[in-house]
Amino acid sequence: MSVARTVDPDQVGFDPARLARVDEHFGRYVDDGRLAGWQIVVTRRGEIAHSATYGLRDREAGLPVESDTLWRIYSMTKPVTSVAAMMLWEEGRFELTDEISRWLPEFADVRVYQKGSALKPYTVPATEPIRVWHLLTHTAGLTYGFMQTSVVDGIYRAAGYDLLPPADVDLATACTAFGELPLLFQPGSAWGYSVATDVLGRLVEVVSGQSLDAFFAERIFAPLGMTDTRWWADDADAKRLAALYVPDPGTGRAVRYDQIGALAHQPPRLLSGGGGLLSTAADYHRFTQFLLREGDLDGVRLLAPRTVRFMTHNHLPGGRDLGELSVGGFAETVFDGIGFGLGFAVVLDPVPSRSASSVGEYYWGGVASTAFWVDPAEEVTALLFTQLMPSSTHPLRSQLRQLVYSALVG
Repeated sequence: MSVARTVDPDQVGFDPARLARVDEHFGRYVDDGRLAGWQIVVTRRGEIAHSATYGLRDREAGLPVESDTLWRIYSMTKPVTSVAAMMLWEEGRFELTDEISRWLPEFADVRVYQKGSALKPYTVPATEPIRVWHLLTHTAGLTYGFMQTSVVDGIYRAAGYDLLPPADVDLATACTAFGELPLLFQPGSAWGYSVATDVLGRLVEVVSGQSLDAFFAERIFAPLGMTDTRWWADDADAKRLAALYVPDPGTGRAVRYDQIGALAHQPPRLLSGGGGLLSTAADYHRFTQFLLREGDLDGVRLLAPRTVRFMTHNHLPGGRDLGELSVGGFAETVFDGIGFGLGFAVVLDPVPSRSASSVGEYYWGGVASTAFWVDPAEEVTALLFTQLMPSSTHPLRSQLRQLVYSALVG
């Protein structure tokens, strides 16, 4: 499968000279060592107007980024899990207002942190049960241990759930643990980036009667022709997998990080609907085109157009934005002027974030600095792949938007 350019940029409204600035700008990140390599794909009206690679997928081995390089997409798994859940919703298997404890009884009697320390927290009963839409919108009150911004994060870490789960834990066991830990806030009252999509993945398993990897493979990847998206890189494809890097605190140069990077070379014990997939630019390009075309790709329909439009509206309580509802901590987005749909951040007003985005653009990214967006108004999609953790190290995403939209002239 290729991600080669399919149309001259000027035929779809891009200025070729201005698009060339994308490669020039991001090339400097590689030339000065801040990134090892990258891959970028920009489309309009379903045609690939720009496709470029630069640098090395594995600096130490001297292997270049190629069109079929495998990338850890981490939280770009979340939209895939959200699509899976909404496919089941379309079948009438649940309603978005249903309590998740109907299928996951470990969440029947959740309690909410109110005060105290991680060692001796004081909790109160939840006044609202966790519902399916809470999982899709990160308003369930769950959190991530690695954020280190609240007492509840500390409780997660003490239970073994930091950046990685305990080595011997599967998805069902993890969800049982999450149900026993206190919530960060009352469900539906705030927004907090969290393990909610992992719980959603478990819900997909229980409702469908399939493991998450089987559901993805049979119901999403095979129909969409996403032949390279998977949970780990076996021996045959190990060399295609890009190495993972972190910034050196002194020099800022990307330094190899095999402590976590090596995990992608073995089957995971926990199938993380929130962050477990590897993919290629070609495969995720097909996923974004499926979204842009409102649920259909090459005659294969997985979702109705109305469902995709519904998913990409702002579902935050009162129509508010993340700036008003976020409890803080890490997220793959800025907050002001940004809402959240069923699995995606959604641009409500681009001005507060000083972005040239369109109203209605939706997107997400991964902790190793991958990112995508879909702009229905301009029929533009964009993909960025690299492997630098954390994604907050450099403003790669905002800079890519700035450069791409500056090249859109027609």
